[in-house]
Amino acid sequence: MISKRVQPGHKVFTQQSEVTKVKKLTVFTPSYNRAYCLHQCYNSLREQTCKDFIWLIIDDGSTDGTKELVMDWIAENELDIQYVRQENQGMHGAHNTAYDRIETELNVCIDSDDSMPPNAVEEILTFWEANRSEDVSGIIGLDVRTDGNIIGTKLPDHLEKSTLFDLHYKHGMTGDKKLVYRTALTKMYPYPLFKGEKYVGLAYKYYKLDEDYPMLLLNKPLCIVEYLPDGSSNNMLRQYRKNPKGFAFYRKELMKLPFAKKTFKFRQAIHYVSSSLMIKNRQFIEETPNKLLTVFAIPLGVVLYVYVLAKQN
Repeated sequence: MISKRVQPGHKVFTQQSEVTKVKKLTVFTPSYNRAYCLHQCYNSLREQTCKDFIWLIIDDGSTDGTKELVMDWIAENELDIQYVRQENQGMHGAHNTAYDRIETELNVCIDSDDSMPPNAVEEILTFWEANRSEDVSGIIGLDVRTDGNIIGTKLPDHLEKSTLFDLHYKHGMTGDKKLVYRTALTKMYPYPLFKGEKYVGLAYKYYKLDEDYPMLLLNKPLCIVEYLPDGSSNNMLRQYRKNPKGFAFYRKELMKLPFAKKTFKFRQAIHYVSSSLMIKNRQFIEETPNKLLTVFAIPLGVVLYVYVLAKQN
């Protein structure tokens, strides 16, 4: 069963400011036991050439002194900071809470181990001011490594707009990119929470929005990324094993995408079979959005299931 999001119990601390209501951008940061590196994000936000933003920190049940650290930063009064603490729900649960709280027109997620180039906020707001439209869901910008090299490929120079899905699967874009969304849209399609699990793929929301809107392309660095050993990107196989209900949900939703090709949907079916085997779901054929593809995917799904189990032993 999918459990409902837990709203009671959220503890909110915020720096009061008369100008908060007129700010256009919220930078939100989910954080779980990242007090040791969160200062890098804070320092990069203090150095922004434009301060027309709110920094919203979602503390996802940290036990490492994150709250005390953030309270010190709020007292410094250098940034407009909002702090929300909740019981641990995982990255997608922290995103749910952020989207519930955000009131600015735009939002962007900067992870706790990442930072922003000094002109990133200014680039976002200037570009949006010149190109604002209700016919797009937001902006796609670049992620770069700490050495300045772009992660994956640049955005196609010949395009002004595209969905995130088409960039990856039609135009051959590779690597993580930074997504700036219109807040009114990100409040749609909340991530489900599954009891005992802490992961649902964030792209579920992004691809749902792709069904209705393209995004503007901004070929400039908006985020400096550092992949730490305890980050979710470096622990995906473990996430796969520990969160089979979340992965099964995610793969089912990707199989429903109207613009996805059969080869893409077949890959999702393979993963869906594997995750279904992990949770011993004997109704997975009845529950799949594409029965024929799922039946054909069973042999490879079994192989993947055995592989994941073997790697975790």
